[in-house]
Amino acid sequence: MKLLTKAVAGAAIGVGILAASAVSASAAIVCSGNVCWHTHEGYEYPASAGVVIHEDDWKWGPSEKFTFREHEGRGYWRGDTWTTW
Repeated sequence: MKLLTKAVAGAAIGVGILAASAVSASAAIVCSGNVCWHTHEGYEYPASAGVVIHEDDWKWGPSEKFTFREHEGRGYWRGDTWTTW
């Protein structure tokens, strides 16, 4: 019985560690118009930015065309300009 208790406790701790790492490793694809980029932070973009946030596994449709432009830091693309806030 003691072995079973230890096994259950160990499994619960393992599940807790995995759940915590999954929450901290969130990622998303953010788009402004037809320009998209990846983010690993949960920013709240200004309403004036006009961005759309998608899950990290998001794919656009066959008739849509998007461009990926990566950039470090907090901000968003507006045309060809990276705008920080």
